[in-house]
Amino acid sequence: MRQTKPMPVAVRRWAEQRIGPVTDVHDASHDWERSRVWELEGGGGGRWYVKVSPSVKFFTRETRAYRHVVPALGQGRAPHLLDSRAQDLAVLLTAAPGTPAPGLALASGEWRAVHRQAGVLCARLHEAGALDRDDRAEAEASLQAAAGGAEKYLARAGDRLTEDERQVIRDHAAQLRRVGPVPVSYIHGDNQPRNWLWSQGQLALVDFERTRPAARVQDLVILAVTEWLDHPDRETAFLRSYGRELTGDERHALRCLSALDAVNCLAWGPDNDHPEVTARGRWTLDRLMNESAR
Repeated sequence: MRQTKPMPVAVRRWAEQRIGPVTDVHDASHDWERSRVWELEGGGGGRWYVKVSPSVKFFTRETRAYRHVVPALGQGRAPHLLDSRAQDLAVLLTAAPGTPAPGLALASGEWRAVHRQAGVLCARLHEAGALDRDDRAEAEASLQAAAGGAEKYLARAGDRLTEDERQVIRDHAAQLRRVGPVPVSYIHGDNQPRNWLWSQGQLALVDFERTRPAARVQDLVILAVTEWLDHPDRETAFLRSYGRELTGDERHALRCLSALDAVNCLAWGPDNDHPEVTARGRWTLDRLMNESAR
């Protein structure tokens, strides 16, 4: 059972200077050690969230995203940044409407509606603004950077992979280095249903600590290896509202990135006692191994 994480006293005092007295604090962290998020309630029924980032990199990405990218999503489609506190890596956010989609008993048609709106919001985020020279350089190098990370994750995964599995990962990393030009922009970076809030037919996105300049297709990896495998109708709904089909190079990159996601999951999941992530990596890698054996 996950231990409840207490909110730092200094962070609570800072939040109350901005929003007034807080009557209740609820731990809203994800189930991994470095996640620190709290829901705050005020005497007048107001709700806010405070998040303490796990690193300076994530804090910088998230605050930048809320200021320069997230507004493109539209009113009510994401939290609003009220304040940030760099010395504690803390952000104070409004509460976006809705409940994480995985916690809802949605019918098939409702899931398609969720994915249609996810495609709309993903397109808005990807079109949020032109990249400056440095961001464009980072984005255009993102697939090479992903390929370059393969050996690091292979080392961390250790004997959780066979030699044949390790070779398949290396083969996909090598192929990713040869993928042609693909569309780039700011991406969400953790685009999946746990970060989608659904309420009365409207979707909102949360958690922008991984938002960065990158190849747009990198925003589809988790969906491709989870949601869309058994539900191609959801992929169709997403891409139709996204506004275009993926190019051939993007499809190839997506397959290669799925292999790298698998080894990342098999490195990170067991080390962080996260069976869901571990299972995602194992299932993806088993599928790739079966396909390569044909």
